[in-house]
Amino acid sequence: MRNKSSLFIGIISLLVLIAVISSAYIVNESEQVIITRFGKPIGNPIVTPGIHFKLPLIEEANVFEKRFLEWDGDANQIPTKGKKFIWVDTYARWRIHDPLLYFQRVRDERGAQARLDDILDGETRNAIANHTLREIIRSTNRKPSTTEIDTLQEADLSTVFPKIKIGREKITREILAKASKRTMELGIELLDLRFKRLNYYEDVRKKVYERMITERKRIADKFRSEGQGKASKILGDKERELKRIQSEAYQKSQEIIGKADAKATAIYASEYNRNADTRDFYKFLKTLETYQETFSDKDFLILSTKSDIFKLLEKQNGK
Repeated sequence: MRNKSSLFIGIISLLVLIAVISSAYIVNESEQVIITRFGKPIGNPIVTPGIHFKLPLIEEANVFEKRFLEWDGDANQIPTKGKKFIWVDTYARWRIHDPLLYFQRVRDERGAQARLDDILDGETRNAIANHTLREIIRSTNRKPSTTEIDTLQEADLSTVFPKIKIGREKITREILAKASKRTMELGIELLDLRFKRLNYYEDVRKKVYERMITERKRIADKFRSEGQGKASKILGDKERELKRIQSEAYQKSQEIIGKADAKATAIYASEYNRNADTRDFYKFLKTLETYQETFSDKDFLILSTKSDIFKLLEKQNGK
């Protein structure tokens, strides 16, 4: 009897321990809990961190995140208002605003992601279809930089850079506002939505790249041509300055030579007029210089006794 009583007490204690363990649950700082009884929610959401208790076996704790959650949509091919197909890739951030409503409408995060796919993709498609490509791409009416203006040459800036009325930022706010009204019915609060990437359809993208390459080559050729023109101008200026310097130097050298020749001529004239011997000697030297320049080593010179050079030679020899 005593053994049976001990066994019964042990079983009862084990059952009580299991009941206590299964009835206790912990709520973390980043969590919120909905208690369901036979699958139906009861009471208010539990958002206070700590240890809490529920009825074992018949009640269940459904845990949800209090932190911000991520939604990353699939890239879709969407036509713009101008019937241009572009790839649009979006992402959003959201959180559970009403845990009870959230549990009743979507049950869990997988269900919430599926509903967000429908809502956000649909609103994004509608917004893209209602706006032109430049409204979707650009955010401001900024003035083009100096380089961009130079490359346009005579093109009309208002045509190349038309002003936008809405812009990408306002379009994303519009999508967020319309989608938020629908997600609030699911207990979900949308925090933000952005375009992660916008791109042309592949065939169009190739044509755009080709056009961009052609335009860049045209601009490069323009800069190259301007550079060659400036280089030619610099070389021309250098040649002109070089010739000017050489001309001035030549003129100055000729002036110096002229002055030297004049001074030498004056010296020669002065010495020539000083006495007859000097004149004869000077005449003799100049004659020799003339013959030296006229005849080579292989030439023979036959002089007459009546020639001036013979007389000079004879006079110099003292005959």
